[in-house]
Amino acid sequence: MSETLQTTDVTASDADLLEQTAIAVRAAGSALRERFGEVVRYQTREELMRALAANDDTALDILRPRLTRLRPDAGWVEDELDGGVLPSGEWWVVDPVEGNVNHLHALPEWAVTATLVRENQPVLTVVHLPLTGETYTALAGAGAHLDGRPLHVSQTADLGLSIVATSQARPDEDEKVVRRVGSSITAMVFDSLVVRTAVPATLHLTNVAAGRIDAFWQFVGARADLLPGALLVTEAGGQISDAEGRPWTPQSESFLAAAPGVHAEAVATLSR
Repeated sequence: MSETLQTTDVTASDADLLEQTAIAVRAAGSALRERFGEVVRYQTREELMRALAANDDTALDILRPRLTRLRPDAGWVEDELDGGVLPSGEWWVVDPVEGNVNHLHALPEWAVTATLVRENQPVLTVVHLPLTGETYTALAGAGAHLDGRPLHVSQTADLGLSIVATSQARPDEDEKVVRRVGSSITAMVFDSLVVRTAVPATLHLTNVAAGRIDAFWQFVGARADLLPGALLVTEAGGQISDAEGRPWTPQSESFLAAAPGVHAEAVATLSR
């Protein structure tokens, strides 16, 4: 009985933590929404990086102190482009402006995300879309939700009837990765119904979790753009692997999230 009570207490604590995390993420989103609207012009890479950093700082000034108060002993991943395994313990993996370049170009596809990772497993995540007001949440073992409504992946069982999506993980990829991305898109154009290509990854993954699209894949990638969606899709009943069907970790060189009915076909297409 004591073990049951302990598990219940931890679950209740994480559920409360998820709620408080969502409040912090929404607050950061509100600040970024006030900065949104005009295309930010830049002539050099340095000017671009300064504009991106200004958006990041706006969100981090809100997120960092609030999330640190919620979990004072948790580490903080400084670079949202980092990948690989984290040290033991708890870590906040935050993307202050997921789709930052879209924000700068007055495009609507951007979000704020925060994920708590415990012993290299995502425990909870919040993805907030400030322009629509939508908030996606997931808690390990307790499902995925959109504004409190349960999410479920699609029931599609035929890749030929599927909408699928991919994303460019980051600028300046090496030639091998770029060519692999191109060949995978070509393969999916032949095997699926429609292929969507855009950044950021997280918004495609929210669509997989919500059953709007049937699969998403990406080569390489960072923790911050894949962990939130990985937890959302898993908790919505989807399957996560690498592009060859092997278990995915943040060290993997590829990522695939799909409805169970099309996962094997997607693996076959991407493995050609």
